[in-house]
Amino acid sequence: MTLSDDIKAVLVADTSLAALLAGGIHNDVEEISRANTPSAFDSSTKEWKPCALIKLGTEIPLFGYDRSVQTPFTIYLYQRQGYDIIEAAMDLIYDDLHKSQTGTNVWEIFHDASVYQLRDQALDCALASQRFTATRLR
Repeated sequence: MTLSDDIKAVLVADTSLAALLAGGIHNDVEEISRANTPSAFDSSTKEWKPCALIKLGTEIPLFGYDRSVQTPFTIYLYQRQGYDIIEAAMDLIYDDLHKSQTGTNVWEIFHDASVYQLRDQALDCALASQRFTATRLR
């Protein structure tokens, strides 16, 4: 499994988080859309359901250790309107990932930053994000 798959598996296994994010936790897609992530939308109303998208960032070497890297990743959280659900989800994601050893050859994951109460103009929905860094052996 990839790092992204390992992160997703941990988050999906959190039943409280999965209940909040009824539109699912997604990875390995460029964006949330009806074509790429149909479960993120209500089939009858076509409206957003609260959901998350895991995106890996630019990996950098960790000097001093052969084949060791720091891999940043961001979890984007979407909700049709309001922030109550995605902000509650952010607390659970933090608890699941910060200072964890989630994934193969991961020494530790650290929380870097959280961004609250944004609006995605293109998608016309509420947005928040959390950034973490995984220190690991490649």
